[in-house]
This record gives sequence, C-alpha cells and structure tokens, in this order.
Amino acid sequence: MYESVTQGIRVSVSPSYLEDQSDPDEPRYVWAYTVRIDNESGEAVRLRTRHWQITDARGVTDEVAGDGVVGEQPIIRPGEGFEYTSGAPLSTPSGLMVGKYSMETPDGGSFDVEIPAFSLDSPHELRQIH
Repeated sequence: MYESVTQGIRVSVSPSYLEDQSDPDEPRYVWAYTVRIDNESGEAVRLRTRHWQITDARGVTDEVAGDGVVGEQPIIRPGEGFEYTSGAPLSTPSGLMVGKYSMETPDGGSFDVEIPAFSLDSPHELRQIH
C-alpha cells in the first residue's frame, strides 16, 4: 500500500498485476489499482480532475488527464472516503505511476492533492540483487 496526505486528504493506492489480462508475448502487461481517498480535513471537497504520469521500464512516460475518476466527480465530506478501481496497461513488465487530483472546496477554491508514486511490478520482470 502506498499513501500520501495533502491538506488533510489521504490517498492510498494498492496495485495488483492482472495475469489473466496480460500477455508477455504481445508484449502486454496489465495492472489494476485501487485508490482510496479519505477526507481527514474539516471541509468537504469535490474531486474535479485527475492527472497521471505513467512511466514504463524504458523510461517512456505517458500523461493521462481528465475530469473526475471512473466517470464521477465525487464530493467527499469530512470523515468520509471514496474508493475506486481502475487499470493500466504497459508494454514492459514493470513501470511507475504518480499523479495528482484537483480538489474544489465549497467556497470555490481549489488545491492539488498528491497521488503517491507506486510501482507496477509483474512476475515477468527479471531482477538482480547486487
């Protein structure tokens, strides 16, 4: 589990490799990741946008940005949370994701919340310990 907290908004991410959707011969490696956003602040926030940087094992980075997450722009009240699962395919057996959410406050203000960097590791990655 990977976690970060920005202005009282805790973001936790848990990635998992999807063997049944992956095909190393293609090459295609697929991960699911579950994100939990908990509001530990004193005011409600609405998740307006997301911005991801997805880097593969070759160092090639794709950027993905858009409104909300999984088709929603949830309002998260103090003491509440929101959870969703999404996925990411890569053409390499490992990679890294990091990003941010733009949150809106009831008074119309906004701030960015960090999504912690997390690794995408498959059992097809050859590792060497030095």
